[in-house]
Order: sequence, then C-alpha cells, then structure tokens
Amino acid sequence: MKTQVAIIGSGPSGLLLSQLLNRVGIETVILERSSRDHVLSRIRAGILEWGTVELLREAGCGARMEVEGFTHDGTILTDSDNMVHIDFKALTGKQVMVYGQTEVTQDLFKAQDAMGTTIIHGVEDVQIHDLDTTAPRVDYTVNGERKSLSCLYVAGCDGFHGVSRKTIPEEKRREFERVYPFGWLGILARTAPIDDELIYANSEHGFALASMRNANLVRHYIQVPLSDKPEDWSDERFWAEFGRRLPASAAAKIVQAPSIEKSIAPLRSFVSEPLRWGRLFLVGDAAHIVPPTGAKGLNLAASDVFYLYHALFEALKNGSEKAVDNYSERALNRIWKAMRFSWQMTTMLHRFDGEDVFAAQMRAATLKHLAESETARRDLAENYVGLPY
Repeated sequence: MKTQVAIIGSGPSGLLLSQLLNRVGIETVILERSSRDHVLSRIRAGILEWGTVELLREAGCGARMEVEGFTHDGTILTDSDNMVHIDFKALTGKQVMVYGQTEVTQDLFKAQDAMGTTIIHGVEDVQIHDLDTTAPRVDYTVNGERKSLSCLYVAGCDGFHGVSRKTIPEEKRREFERVYPFGWLGILARTAPIDDELIYANSEHGFALASMRNANLVRHYIQVPLSDKPEDWSDERFWAEFGRRLPASAAAKIVQAPSIEKSIAPLRSFVSEPLRWGRLFLVGDAAHIVPPTGAKGLNLAASDVFYLYHALFEALKNGSEKAVDNYSERALNRIWKAMRFSWQMTTMLHRFDGEDVFAAQMRAATLKHLAESETARRDLAENYVGLPY
C-alpha cells in the first residue's frame, strides 16, 4: 500500500491532521492499534481553546460542535470561600468552548468516513523504517498478516506509549519530566452543573474542579493520593468530599447523582525533543503530556496539528521544506509556554504532601493578587483561551 502521509494513531490529533490534509488533496492512511469503540470510550478533555474551535471549523467538523457546545466567557478560581472571576471575553476578546474530546473524535471519524479515508484498526507490531530517505516505510501486522505502507512522511500521533517517539534513537532524544505526587479522581454524572462556568477550587482539604459536558452532564474532579483506586471511592464519599472543597455558596448548589464513570488520572508534565526525526514527526501526546489543570492536552495537540498540516502542505503542494524543517522548533516554542502555564495552575491550586505553612500562604496570596490585578487576570486569561499559533 502507498500513501503520501502515514498517520499512526486515530485519536483526535491523527484524525484532525488527516482531515485537514485530505481536504487539500493530500492522501493519508491511518493505522490504529485499538478498535474504534475503544478509541471512542476514552473520557478525556472537555475545554477547547478558540484556536482549536477555529481549526475544527476549517476542517469541516464544527457543525455539531456549534449546536451542542457551550461557549464560556470565563472561569472561577477559589481559595476556601474567596472566589475570583476571570472574565476571558472582557480581558482578551476570546472565549473557550465546552465540548468533550469524545464528541470531537466522533465528529472527526464521521468526516473521515465520508471522505473515504483508509483507517486500519487492530494494527500490531508497528515498525517505522527508512526515515533518512525520501521513501519511509511503516511495517505492521493486522489479522495475523504482515503488511507494509510506503509513504513520503510519517506522523506519529500514537500517544505517550506509542512506537513513534521510541523510533527516535534514545541518544538523540531529550526528555523532561515532572511527576506530581497526586492524581485526579473524576466522575461523570447526569445532573445539572453547579455554575455556568468551571470552578477551580483550592482548599485546605485539597483541589476540586466543577466542570460539565452539557446542561445535564457534569464531569467533576478531586485531588487524591496516587495510592487510591476508584473502587475506594463510593459515590457518597466522592460527593461529600467534593462539596467540602468548594466554597459554601457553590457547594449548596450540588445536586448529587449516581456516577456513570469513575477513574483516577495521574498528573505529569512531560516533553520529548526533538519533534522531528528525518521524515517522522511527533504530534500530541507522543511528544508531550500536560497536567489537566490548564486544559491544554487536546489543545496543545491541535496546535501541533496546525503547524504540521501547514508544513506538509508547503512540502507536498509547493515543494518547499522550510516549514517542515522548522516544525519542531515552532511547535516546541508553544509547547513550553503551555507547560509553564499548566505547571503554574497546578502548583497554585493543589496541596503537596509534606508542604509547610508557607505554601498555603503563597496560594492564598496568588489568588488575592489575581483578585486585585487586572494585569494578572489578563495574563491567566490569555494563556487559558490559548496563545496564538
């Protein structure tokens, strides 16, 4: 089999890249380890930067998002009962969109099916070869049969545990990592949100986030030790602890409901450099992981897609590899800024084991500064709605 761009991974970054390339006449084939049902079962991010919204529109995949998504003009940060509103629209002129990653992925699959894109599921033992030539090759096994895919470029959109990053020689990679000593216990429940906007709550009992997917579906989180398991937390225990960490005025609006899904996600910051090795490009979680505090995971993958899409367009349609050569540098410039913001939000809102009383005072002082300084609020808002590409 031959194609112009081989894409490894059918998560939102791989699907979005393929969709954009297909719309300008560039052929792709997507190789995916998991079944489609498994890909769509992943519960992930729900906040889209406005740049991501516009990129989905450009890809022709924004129609359902426009109807079912919720635009948010701001968010709320709290310290105990002190609440600070960050007005994105007033401070930056931009908004964010609440629309779950599962919905984005469904829309992209539907669009790719309509275009007739070849998406091969159940792929195993992927190996990438000849990246230092003009004719790379991806070998893989499907249904017990060994196959090859010849291409001009390879996009590694296969996540943190995928083969793409590991294809770059270990001695040529630089990896940066910060593992946080806690995780987020999240539940999905059919009940009304407690506020029109997200609430990021810091308290003496730990962090909590009140979020939503739609007018009758919430996604709430609390900070828990990494040693905890979802089965340690009954619904009753979760709701009690969740309410304890919110300001009293917000906790009073909680309407409890049985959980539909419950899981614990560890938090880490991770970057691997470079993002290009010969004709292989790393995209999204294959290259970087951010803690979810800043709502940057899916959005950072979308910005990688933006840079790579334009680079491949210039190379395959206009014969210029300048943007291809600059892909890693351009993407990493934005990645590290998003890393800084996500790290800042995480340290500002979470309690760390063994911390002293000084740390709590610094969190309280940070919130007071945000309450009193429009400049500080604008800086947070600009990063939250998304830095320009």
